[in-house]
Formats: sequence, C-alpha cells, structure tokens
Amino acid sequence: MSDNFTPHPLSDELLAAGIPAEHHGLLGPHGVGALVAKMGIVFTHMSVDSMVATMPVEGNTQVTGLLHGGAHVVLAETLGSFAAAFHAGLDSRVVGIEINATHHRGISAGLVTGTATPIHLGRTLATHQVVMTDSAGRALSTCRITNMILSR
Repeated sequence: MSDNFTPHPLSDELLAAGIPAEHHGLLGPHGVGALVAKMGIVFTHMSVDSMVATMPVEGNTQVTGLLHGGAHVVLAETLGSFAAAFHAGLDSRVVGIEINATHHRGISAGLVTGTATPIHLGRTLATHQVVMTDSAGRALSTCRITNMILSR
C-alpha cells in the first residue's frame, strides 16, 4: 500500500458487505446504504456479467414466517443497481426506473442467494434479470430491473 492511498470513508461498511477494496471507489461517498446493511445482504461476486449476493431469511420475514416478498425485491434492486453501476462506470450514476417480481416458492429459514445477469446493457439503460434461489438451487423468485444511466 502506498503512502498516497486514502481508504474509502465507509471502508468498514463496504468490506462487511463483501465488497472488495478495489471496487470501493465505484460506490462514491454513499457506501452500500443503510437498508442493505440492515437486511444482511453480502456480495459474493461482482462483475459486469454477474452480480451475486446472499441475504438471510431470519430478520426479513413477514408475519407468517416466510421471507417477505419485499425482501426479495430489495435484494433484486440492490443487485440490479450495483450491476448497472459496474456497467456505467465511475463517470455515471444509475437510478432504478422499473422493477417487477414473480414469486415462485416460499422460504422460512436459511440463506437466499440472488444472481443478477444482464439482459440489456446500453448507453442510457441497463436491464437485469435477478433470480433468488435457496440453498438447494431452487428458484424462489425472479425479478427484472431497469436502471437509467445518468452522467455525473
């Protein structure tokens, strides 16, 4: 590490969310956001072609004990937005403009894995499909998110 290296002001938060130090600059001054930390989302793979993160069921359930449908959508929007930011690069920012979800099966315990893959990576729009699965690889939900890419 050189003497000129200045760590990201939210390095501890970013590292706790599984984001390698080489990607901290891409996230600007905002880190991962309070909701990502509160829901226990941790990134396990980050690239333009695939963005993967996990989220615990515990603490993110609805009254019946199943993972809340909104929690699926939070995980999907997080993955889709981060993936769009990777595509857009440092000179841009992204904002979500559309998301939808289809829930296939419930889950009441364990860890959910979300995987975002690009459907369209353009100059002004990026669309991703995000599939949430259980530990056995069964699909829990499928979301599609579109982000608008804005110049800084």
